[in-house]
Amino acid sequence: MKFIVRFILLAAFFTVMNEPANLRATIEPVVPVKDTVTMVDLGAKSCIPCKMMAPILEELKDEYQGRAEVIFIDVWEDRSQGPRFGIRSIPTQIFYDKQGKEAYRHVGFMGKEQIKKLLDMLLEGK
Repeated sequence: MKFIVRFILLAAFFTVMNEPANLRATIEPVVPVKDTVTMVDLGAKSCIPCKMMAPILEELKDEYQGRAEVIFIDVWEDRSQGPRFGIRSIPTQIFYDKQGKEAYRHVGFMGKEQIKKLLDMLLEGK
């Protein structure tokens, strides 16, 4: 009887502990955003260059609101996203034009001015 109770408690514990990860895995971000210039940064919240880019991405989200989408995906939290985007190293930034076609890919830290230059070029249709 003790074995059965322990087994049930252990199974319940693992079910509850894994639920948030299962929910995250089922909600895939829509990338690229339809009819919008999109920049997706694939990294991890605990990666040093990714941490350095986080405030830049937040500024760009505000600056380009309504004109372009800036999306961050943590590939360590959701491991399915790395293979989905063909990621080999983080951070990786992928830029999509308004038609949803990949226009540019960069690996490593990317500064605000570089990102703005690419977003502006894509917004102008170049």
